[in-house]
Amino acid sequence: MKCFDIAIIGGDKRLVYMVPRFLEQGYKVLCYATESNSGYKEIPYAGSLREAVEQADVVAAGIPLIKGDRIFSAGDFPDLELKNFLELLQEGQSLFAGVIPQNVQAHCEKQGIRWYDFMSCEPLAVFNAIATAEGAVLEAVRNQPTNLHGSKTLILGYGRCAKVLGAKLKALDAQVTICCRNQEAQGWAEASGHKVISFDQLEQEISDFEYIYNTVPAVILQGNVLKKIRKDAIILELASQGGGIDQEAAQLEELRVVHCPGLPGKYAAKVSGERLAEFVIETLERLSKNRILERV
Repeated sequence: MKCFDIAIIGGDKRLVYMVPRFLEQGYKVLCYATESNSGYKEIPYAGSLREAVEQADVVAAGIPLIKGDRIFSAGDFPDLELKNFLELLQEGQSLFAGVIPQNVQAHCEKQGIRWYDFMSCEPLAVFNAIATAEGAVLEAVRNQPTNLHGSKTLILGYGRCAKVLGAKLKALDAQVTICCRNQEAQGWAEASGHKVISFDQLEQEISDFEYIYNTVPAVILQGNVLKKIRKDAIILELASQGGGIDQEAAQLEELRVVHCPGLPGKYAAKVSGERLAEFVIETLERLSKNRILERV
């Protein structure tokens, strides 16, 4: 029999703020490799990844689950290799994390481990987009000595984050242009009051913009496009994986690039963590009810 209900492993401050919600619902929590445990001194802290995983029925990890070949954590923990983590997960356990790679999903399904991706829940993904957009606006203000009001602003892509970001920047009276490929997305961007250009027009148009936000997880800003960007422009990289900027070329062109990973954990950790915890709690309650019904 396991000693704990939930093991919280790695991640950013969002995972720390999950703890009080779990405690309120009566769950026994164990932490390992979390950013800070000082606010909840009564919570046991495992001495190793093995101890954490083996003692809990549920494992909650960060967004994203992995960076490189390691479980995402703000600290340096030698035992957080992905291979080690997968070997420790056991049949019947549940894994909660964000942006779970397909190879991890396949491993879990093969081993009888339930997995739940935070970013596959549309309300959670939209809420994450809101926190990301607000954080992006703050990063822009902090790093550029000009007003957003009246600024010529370009957003690459028009997914969840870009839609929210575009609306917030428009509300601040920025002149927002959306660059996206999908015709439906172009239509919605135009309907939202934004100017729209295609990627074919990017090289010709990009010199107009002072603020450039990338949300596309594929290299878009490269070659001649980079050469046309204004030297006083700021590029904010918001893509969760891969990124859209040729970093080496951007350095050669002496362009300012601000990388913005994990903005919800940086600027909205408390409310984001509480939302994640609610998703875990609701999922576990649903699983429990299903088990009861199966026995009837």
